[in-house]
Amino acid sequence: MDTNEHRYDIAANHGHVPVMRDRMGDLLAPGVDKLTAATGSAVIVDGTLGAGGHTEYFLERFPSVSVIGIDRDPNALTDAFERLARFGERFAPVAARFDAVADAVGEGRGPAFDLARTHGLAGGFFDLGVSSMQLDQVERGFAYRTDAPLDMRMNPEDGLTAADILNTYSHGDLARILKKYGDERFAGKIASAVLREREKEPFTTSARLVELLYAVIPAATRRTGGHPAKRTFQALRVEVNKELEAVEKVIPAVTGLLAVGGRAVFMSYQSLEDRIVKSAFADLTASKTPPGLPMDLPGTAARFAVVTRGAEKANEREIEENPRAAPVRVRAIERVLPDDTTVEASQA
Repeated sequence: MDTNEHRYDIAANHGHVPVMRDRMGDLLAPGVDKLTAATGSAVIVDGTLGAGGHTEYFLERFPSVSVIGIDRDPNALTDAFERLARFGERFAPVAARFDAVADAVGEGRGPAFDLARTHGLAGGFFDLGVSSMQLDQVERGFAYRTDAPLDMRMNPEDGLTAADILNTYSHGDLARILKKYGDERFAGKIASAVLREREKEPFTTSARLVELLYAVIPAATRRTGGHPAKRTFQALRVEVNKELEAVEKVIPAVTGLLAVGGRAVFMSYQSLEDRIVKSAFADLTASKTPPGLPMDLPGTAARFAVVTRGAEKANEREIEENPRAAPVRVRAIERVLPDDTTVEASQA
């Protein structure tokens, strides 16, 4: 990509370049090609629509494809709908958390949903974690470098905020989420400090929490471990939005909707997310035949096969052009056998 093309991409994507855009298209292409050859059309679900950059690319690259775009953030849905209006009924937005994909496909109205129910999905795409578009919205409270309300809800209509967690969770529960979701070494000390401070005054904004973290985390760790608030803010965001719970639920949901040849692709930016995806893929691609038998028993063969060898990473050029790609880990899986709940394209 030359400099002018890169500048165009940034402008076209409202400052947010879709991570590994071309590679995501390559991973989904075989499923699209197979379903299109059999039925003349195909449907991809983009379960993490965000600014709509990946969806726009899929719609441009695959003329036979319709995309069902899911996002819990109403602001993201509004912006994406405006951006993708030129594709007409080929783009179908849904306001939901991405683990509600089965309900979205089953209950949605319009050509894209009808195609998905009739033939199954050609692909499912999930760019996990908080988007840079959300991070840039200061009032949402995701970023620790700017003072803002301690909110962190991806859907502003959800009840629990980061401030609620800090002001109401017990010491044990607060330390647990900081350790589990943020890998925070000083989780216990931070939890103790939070409980002391909230007795004086409830937490409402990020600056006060950042100040507390600077005071609690030792100077030696602050000098070498990155910003001292990074891990705590990540843990709070994951807890507020139940992000790992959603990842655990969406994998069986979307793979159950795939047609034979259809693929599900997951982009993870945290090791916790990637471990969930890796474990789920290992289970889906394993034969259920008892060990020691020379062949699979009827009905026990794996219905899925892993597409990626381990977790794929962005190359140096991609990272240079789009630094957000540096931590990404990509895994993809393909349905290779039908089951009783999937309508196959070959039977259409």
